[in-house]
Amino acid sequence: MTDFARRVLGWYDSYGRKDLPWQRDVTAYRVWVSEIMLQQTQVQTVIPYYERFMRRFDDIESLADAPLDDVLRHWAGLGYYARARNLHAAARIIVDRHAGRFPDTFEDVLALPGIGRSTSGAILALAAGQRHAILDGNVKRVLARHEAIAGWPGKASVAKALWASAERYTPQARVADYTQAIMDLGATVCTRSTPRCDRCPVREDCGARHEGAVDAYPGRKPRKTRPLRETTMVLAVSDDAVYLERRPAAGIWGGLWSFPEIGHDDVEDWCRRKLRSAQPQLETWELLRHSFSHYDLDIRPVLVRADGASSKVADCQNSAWTKLGEDPPGGIAAPVQKLIDRLKTETHVTKS
Repeated sequence: MTDFARRVLGWYDSYGRKDLPWQRDVTAYRVWVSEIMLQQTQVQTVIPYYERFMRRFDDIESLADAPLDDVLRHWAGLGYYARARNLHAAARIIVDRHAGRFPDTFEDVLALPGIGRSTSGAILALAAGQRHAILDGNVKRVLARHEAIAGWPGKASVAKALWASAERYTPQARVADYTQAIMDLGATVCTRSTPRCDRCPVREDCGARHEGAVDAYPGRKPRKTRPLRETTMVLAVSDDAVYLERRPAAGIWGGLWSFPEIGHDDVEDWCRRKLRSAQPQLETWELLRHSFSHYDLDIRPVLVRADGASSKVADCQNSAWTKLGEDPPGGIAAPVQKLIDRLKTETHVTKS
């Protein structure tokens, strides 16, 4: 075992997190769900979602058998919804190809939807004690600083150097503890801003600290102008119910339920076609901006009051009228939920 690993493990024994929900009654399934939820999401945000998810889907079979709408409903608000779709698809693959048992080889885990090299290694290390290096965002930061590996980790040469360090330091013994330890070290000590170097077990030979340039590591992604996109959402209300449509499976918010999106000039035409209303009452609300990881979206909500329309438009598999006081038919993206919440408070919307 390297001295680096020994010091990290010693720190973990005293300060590491050992009572997270997925660290209790450890199974590959529980670890897998946690690792997917933790992608680009902080632990404290994940915990309540994880606990609610596991109460509903307590094993692989229950997840595989569930309708995607139910899975997305339990994911709503956590973001990056492709993770939920991939989790559901992978559960079905595990049931079909692995008799419902989570695979125990790196290659089989890596082949599942939504799982990359680091996630595959983390699951098998944490759940089965197999020796695999990991390189999530927290570990990248620890190693980039300790080894003074300059450059953006998304660049192939930088990633290669980081993986080499990760492989070198991963011990043969106590692999599960070490894997959790180095993730914890990055999350709680070697943080992106205001790192607590005085508490770090590997500070004495940290390259970035010796350079006096901790904040320079890891290198930042080259900046690009964030694109701004626009859309119009139709908030059709009829008899205290709202009209929702299921979005296509692919793309942002894939499989979630949302308000219809159309060109702003087509609202009245949409009302004639969908609501069979020639003279709908229209009210344009202020723009609602929602930021994704790669672009910003300006949503222009247009309220359409069309009483009686809910009885004229038949429900189908991908559209539904939903009472404002009832749960939606599936998962709802955060900005759509904000608009629904506002509809509930607008007395002129819910009362004739």
